[in-house]
Amino acid sequence: MNNIAIFASGSGTNAQRLIEHFSPITDTNISILLTNKKNAGVIERAKKLGVPVRIFDREEFYNSENIVDFLQNEGIDWVILAGFLWLIPSNLLKVFPRRIVNIHPALLPKYGGRGMYGMNVHRAVIDAKEQESGITIHYVDGEYDSGSIIFQAVCPVNEADTPETLAARIHELEYKYFPAVMENLILNKNKNV
Repeated sequence: MNNIAIFASGSGTNAQRLIEHFSPITDTNISILLTNKKNAGVIERAKKLGVPVRIFDREEFYNSENIVDFLQNEGIDWVILAGFLWLIPSNLLKVFPRRIVNIHPALLPKYGGRGMYGMNVHRAVIDAKEQESGITIHYVDGEYDSGSIIFQAVCPVNEADTPETLAARIHELEYKYFPAVMENLILNKNKNV
């Protein structure tokens, strides 16, 4: 059994699609959703889909072993970041080497790094008059958005785009590819271990 923990901070649309995607897959389970925001929309989405939720704060995440211990006690094999904005601490990276994956709403290495999330990314892409944008699914390392790239998908940036219209196009790519790429990665990686 592959046990997955999702970390999310926002409304939770990507988390919801991951949970729905993996629910019929018998050897993979979304075991827990962890969030750093007690009012995040993702909490209600997870609960409606029967996934337990654990809320934590900055102190617990960065200055204790509580989260690492919790994930190990839960038998977690993979961590997926789905709209989680905090930098992952080294103690978590050591326990899950190349088993923490993030999705970014742009084509890395462009438009990544601290502060580059959500509408900030889409504004920067439009302001730079880029012809295309997309999504990047990548491994997580000790820096923002710098881990090895697993998958990218591209969409055009139209002249009339606003950050909101570009975001809608990016969300379509996320919903289409993120669950399938994660399934392929997890199932194929475990065959080779």
